[in-house]
Amino acid sequence: MSGQNKVSGVVLAGGMARRMQEQDKGLMLCNNRPLVSYALAAMAPLVDELLISANRHQDQYRQFAYPVISDAEPSFDGPLAGILAAMQATQHGILLVAPCDSPLVASMHLQRLLDALISQDADIAVAFDGERLHPVFAVLKTSLQTDLQNYLRSGERKLQTWFHRHSMVEVDFSDTPHIFVNINTPAELLTVEQSLAEILP
Repeated sequence: MSGQNKVSGVVLAGGMARRMQEQDKGLMLCNNRPLVSYALAAMAPLVDELLISANRHQDQYRQFAYPVISDAEPSFDGPLAGILAAMQATQHGILLVAPCDSPLVASMHLQRLLDALISQDADIAVAFDGERLHPVFAVLKTSLQTDLQNYLRSGERKLQTWFHRHSMVEVDFSDTPHIFVNINTPAELLTVEQSLAEILP
């Protein structure tokens, strides 16, 4: 396969996690596993290259044996900055994106995003749960890199605003909206741990 047809994946673990007392969420344990490990396991079977976007504790993230990248600027500019860094780090034509704090998402869910991008020849495929978009679950063509860089340089940061500038397809996950639960507080961590205990062997 050519580089344009190969898929890179990036797990976004670069945020400040202010509602989690600024702990590094990807490294927090959920059922005795670091949160980031769930996203890595879901993504690994689907991609030719897997990256971790982290702006803190990079040495700890390197212990997962994948390349670790950081935002170009140290100002924690949000998920789009991590996506841009991943685009700049890869030669592959497609980038699969997922956050580090949603451990209920599995490979089969991410495959639906990839299938939609390819079958509909879109620039971006993004998860939609029947009520709202989940823009950190997406697949993008890395040819959008220059446009994204210009967007961030203009001071903009909103994912959905940038997504709508391009050919975007919403991928229907209304049959499984619960998988997009993400962990922002200690209480949410406990709830997700209980959910995982029920579905995992």
